Amino acid sequence: MQNEDTDKKPYISVIGGGSWATALVKILSETNDYVGWWMRDEESVVHVKRYHHNPKYLTSIELPTEKIDITTDLDHLVGESDYLIFAIPSAFLKPSLEHLSVPISDKVIFSAIKGIVPDENVIVGEFLNQNYNVPIENIGVIMGPCHAEEVALERLSYLTAASQTKEHAKFMAKSLACDFIKTSTSDDIYGTEYAAVLKNIYSLAAGICHGLGYGDNFQAVLVSNATREMKKFIKAVHPIKRDITGSAYLGDLLVTAYSQFSRNRLFGTMIGKGYTVRSAMLEMNMVAEGYYATKLIKSVKRDYEVKMPISNAVYKILYEGKNPRKVMAALAEKLS
Repeated sequence: MQNEDTDKKPYISVIGGGSWATALVKILSETNDYVGWWMRDEESVVHVKRYHHNPKYLTSIELPTEKIDITTDLDHLVGESDYLIFAIPSAFLKPSLEHLSVPISDKVIFSAIKGIVPDENVIVGEFLNQNYNVPIENIGVIMGPCHAEEVALERLSYLTAASQTKEHAKFMAKSLACDFIKTSTSDDIYGTEYAAVLKNIYSLAAGICHGLGYGDNFQAVLVSNATREMKKFIKAVHPIKRDITGSAYLGDLLVTAYSQFSRNRLFGTMIGKGYTVRSAMLEMNMVAEGYYATKLIKSVKRDYEVKMPISNAVYKILYEGKNPRKVMAALAEKLS
């Protein structure tokens, strides 16, 4: 529904059919009169309309379908929307947009994607700006710490809406706020998005160490060093004043590294226990963004003189087939 009436509330749509997209639809439907939702799978759309829940993800969430426009027609939904929230795994973003025939350059787009676009080696905001002419001032990021599974349980959680345009950040923060979601705003779209990418890599490292039998004492040192590594990288890529200990940075790292709901930690744990990358992926049947991020961050950081021993260690294990126990033992000697 295009916002022709200036008094009419802008129309928000979520793009994606996974757990985080489902959680965002639930959150938005709490305080918004109507929400758009694009899902790729027609069977899932039919199921949601009939049974009021996603058949594949967060099946316990009952969705108020009378307030949700669910469709597989991306052109229709984009055309109707003022704000778009992308919640697609980064590896599937390009294929999902390939057949889009209506422009998105006039939309305000928030990324809830925690990864770098494969083959492009850029964060989602840069990809949309460079390939779809979306102005930087119309691009935003939605950050945690916030697991979809806890949203399903309506456990108190926190989200940050970041945009260089203050009005966009405020509007999205207000739209996401409800009884179990507290929100804040930021103007650091580059730092928050790179933090979202990096924390998945560090969660993989935490999982690998857990799978190898390292205890809480070592995990604390690992995450502490990961925080410093994240700070150095983000400062090199986008040097502005920011507090890396904030919820959108350190908070999101902590929940991803420690939570039982973290798919990246789970993936890493399986690798640490001896699974191959392929077998771990097949058993999880979900995307661990950190796997793709590890390779792409290695490529991106070539342009910056930043030492990243933790990220390098994960790369050696996942992409060079190095022995996890030997790699982590070597890494342990570099941590302090």
